[in-house]
Amino acid sequence: MFTNLKEQYRKLPLNFGPLKGANGSARITGPCGDTMEFWVYIDDDKICAASYTTDGCEHSIQCGFIAAYMAEGVTVDNVYRFEQNDILCMAKDIPEESKHCALLAVNTLKAAVGDYQERNKKQNECNSPDEDCSKCDKEECASRKTESSFIEKDENLQLRRRLEKIKNKILVLSGKGGVGKSTMAVNIASVLASEGKKVGILDVDIHGPSIPMMLGVDKLTPMTDGEDILPVTDGVLKIMSIGFFLRSNDDPVIWRGPMKMNMIKQFLKDVRWGDIDYLVIDCPPGTGDEPLSVCQLIEAPSGAIIVTTPQNVAINDVRKSINFCHSLQLKILGVIENMSGFKCPNCGEVSNIFKEGGAEKMASDFKVPFLGRIPIEGEIVISGDSGKSLMNKVSASTAEELKKIVSQIISKTN
Repeated sequence: MFTNLKEQYRKLPLNFGPLKGANGSARITGPCGDTMEFWVYIDDDKICAASYTTDGCEHSIQCGFIAAYMAEGVTVDNVYRFEQNDILCMAKDIPEESKHCALLAVNTLKAAVGDYQERNKKQNECNSPDEDCSKCDKEECASRKTESSFIEKDENLQLRRRLEKIKNKILVLSGKGGVGKSTMAVNIASVLASEGKKVGILDVDIHGPSIPMMLGVDKLTPMTDGEDILPVTDGVLKIMSIGFFLRSNDDPVIWRGPMKMNMIKQFLKDVRWGDIDYLVIDCPPGTGDEPLSVCQLIEAPSGAIIVTTPQNVAINDVRKSINFCHSLQLKILGVIENMSGFKCPNCGEVSNIFKEGGAEKMASDFKVPFLGRIPIEGEIVISGDSGKSLMNKVSASTAEELKKIVSQIISKTN
């Protein structure tokens, strides 16, 4: 049976659920009646993985995630040095009345580590050089537990297996905000799907997720079967975004870099993308944590599409995105010049209000492909706000230009 993630966790499914292969666990109920449970896998006295669940508020969820994140890679002895303030310093936005959530997270994590130590102690007491453990019928004996289930669930292995089913992973980048990068990502994905490709779109713009609204699925929420997160679908595309897990569109996400990295990793590792031809990844503006995390996690992306507007103010920032790709040896599939002239809805005349040719010149300077120009049309704004297909709204010439752009992308990735 599938479970609605938003109802169950009410914020984010990070590090959620029982950890297969765990050799330590604990469950504690806090002073407000909220319950938290932690699982840890410990090898050579170091925490290799940690996960949690809680039925508490969003602050309880946040504190549980931070505790799990802090624990990974830490020795058992150092976990016992964790304090409530360590969680609160990372969270920063926990109100006074919810600070007990941080204490609950720390105590539950320590209890899970204590459970591991107790099991380990029993194992050492149980085993002797002359004893054949294969004949032991004690289900609780830690020596009966093998590492095979944990190895199968090992994060890197699971990530690799998930990504192996995706033929092409394309990043949509821009060094400048407001150039229509998400609009291009949505429409590239939609045109790819119209060409018969199986397509997913991943929104890793943590602080400004707009993909759910642009695709008209912002009222939907992902489901889980207890193992995998199931992407939302509009009937054609498979979609995942942090926007699905926010209580409202006004909720800010106040996270540091490592927390963003962990969320992106989970969206790649735990979402059941299945066998698809393209995963279009909409990155936030700039060359920071999110695009860098995607490149590190995917290891071998198919390439990047750079989106810009024609004026120098945008071009100067977008050039940094090209150098970002070169630094990471990420293939550039091409540059798109968006908002390339305003097309009058009455007479069809194009006015170059943002100048023209800036993107093509930039592409020439860097010796990367120039994919095409998309003009400003009122229907583009209306389609994005209403979550309706752009291809059915824009002029025939703009639709044809989008198809030409996608045709080039297909030719460069097949």
